[in-house]
Amino acid sequence: MECHIYYEGDDDPEKCTARRLEQFDEATLHRTMGQVPYGVVLNPHADRALSPADAEDGLGTLVALDCSWESAEAASFKMNGVHRALPFLVAANPINYGRPFQLTTVEALAGACCIFGDRSRAEDLLEPFRWGDTFLTLNEEPLRRYSECVNSSDVVAVQDDYLADDDPSSGEEVT
Repeated sequence: MECHIYYEGDDDPEKCTARRLEQFDEATLHRTMGQVPYGVVLNPHADRALSPADAEDGLGTLVALDCSWESAEAASFKMNGVHRALPFLVAANPINYGRPFQLTTVEALAGACCIFGDRSRAEDLLEPFRWGDTFLTLNEEPLRRYSECVNSSDVVAVQDDYLADDDPSSGEEVT
């Protein structure tokens, strides 16, 4: 699975996972949107959840946007490709540890690879990060379940199971 990243360069270079992926030849960074190839674009504003069915639509290419959370607006995702949102996953990076949906670029790409059934590619992407294995461990069950889904609707149903577990109105005590 090829990984491409549209790189805005507005994060701290010392903490930037996209730059480290490029340094280890695990991803290609693009400084202009016109350089970004067609693929499955990981877009939190997309209308559909990423599912294993999307693996063929992207022709073996995953695309992510690397920018600060403050600038991750819908307008930033004007790239060609099939736009899909990642389902519920929990961050393992030191900045957002334990926060759902607050993934770094490498976590997003690795999560997508796992959903596509390519865990070894996810492990390769995460290898340069001391917390990389933690991401896979924290999300082991949801990633396995998402990878067993047929389509986006199935992924959303699995995600709803996880979100219902955290919902205080579900009757379960949240601590």
